[in-house]
Amino acid sequence: MSIGDLVTLMRGGVLQIVILSAPILGAAIIVGLIVAIFQATTSIQEQTLSFVPKLFAILAVLALLGAWMFATLREYTFTIFEMIGNMGR
Repeated sequence: MSIGDLVTLMRGGVLQIVILSAPILGAAIIVGLIVAIFQATTSIQEQTLSFVPKLFAILAVLALLGAWMFATLREYTFTIFEMIGNMGR
């Protein structure tokens, strides 16, 4: 296995991490921003008010996109195992 193959493998792994985590992080950021604006306008400084909506948003994104995330990760894992099998030849 050459250095180029390793760089491609690492780049693919980092790209998979970014693709799989982006929807979850995006939902948490958007909900956090909305709650922060709401807290600033109403002067409510309750800590659980920022935590609970983010938790529900993350769970909703996982419920909606969980199957796609697992399918994408499975395909990447199969690709890695095929590469390992081809290295022995």
